[in-house]
Amino acid sequence: MNYVLYNDQIVTRDEVVISQEDRGYQLGDGVYEVVKVYDGKFFTAKEHIDRLYASADKIDLVIPYTKDVLHKLLHDLVEKNELGTGHVYFQVTRGVAPRNHIYPEPSVEAVLTANVTENPRPMANFENGVRVIVQEDIRWLRCDIKSISLLGAAMLKQKAHQAGCYEAILHRDGVVTECSSSNVLAIKDGVLYTHPATNLILNGITRQVILACADEIGLPVKEEAFRVEDIATMDELIVSSTTSEVTPIVEVDGVAVNGGTVGPWTRKLQQAFNAKVEAL
Repeated sequence: MNYVLYNDQIVTRDEVVISQEDRGYQLGDGVYEVVKVYDGKFFTAKEHIDRLYASADKIDLVIPYTKDVLHKLLHDLVEKNELGTGHVYFQVTRGVAPRNHIYPEPSVEAVLTANVTENPRPMANFENGVRVIVQEDIRWLRCDIKSISLLGAAMLKQKAHQAGCYEAILHRDGVVTECSSSNVLAIKDGVLYTHPATNLILNGITRQVILACADEIGLPVKEEAFRVEDIATMDELIVSSTTSEVTPIVEVDGVAVNGGTVGPWTRKLQQAFNAKVEAL
């Protein structure tokens, strides 16, 4: 995986030099996306690219390529690296300018970079489920923007790691939002619950796929928030993201969910998700 994308050129990693005055490096001023690739084929690439441009619009960042051009560049990068199953990370910063909180003039062009990683599907997590902890959501209030400024999320993910867990379920004043690097969904009495797509969560592409899968299998969905105290009453819990797909949660803060086993609705959602992957 030696080839990377630098603006509109595919080059080797050692050919890329990021300026110390790149606003992404100094200020975290940029947006990013991660797209899954299965057997060399993109999964929901259009949706991820659309969200990148939506995030950029929200921070007045102009991406100097059309969506079609960006898609082609990423496709060429995957082919050049001969990527099988893994993911493509791509980000756009506001460009190189003397350090200043104020945005530079429009003449400063954004910087695009991308790389690929071979990353097999975590089948053991899908089959056996994962453990999580609950933490206060200390991140900023524009979680709908997929910003490269991820320090708050990284701090929370580290807490989960130190606890020997896969993720941290986050809450604001007791209201569950999402996880440190993924969305969280809950099933109770045959209904799927997830926080509505407001500024307090990222409207995950995988989350959206799961909601479509729920409709296909006859699982009603309520996009409404639930509270920390509701977690213990849920029949099933799910972590979802590009790399996590539909991952069951079997333990929260040391307490088993559904007796520590993966629930039937989660299995049906996994099957529906797998069908979409196999249809690529």
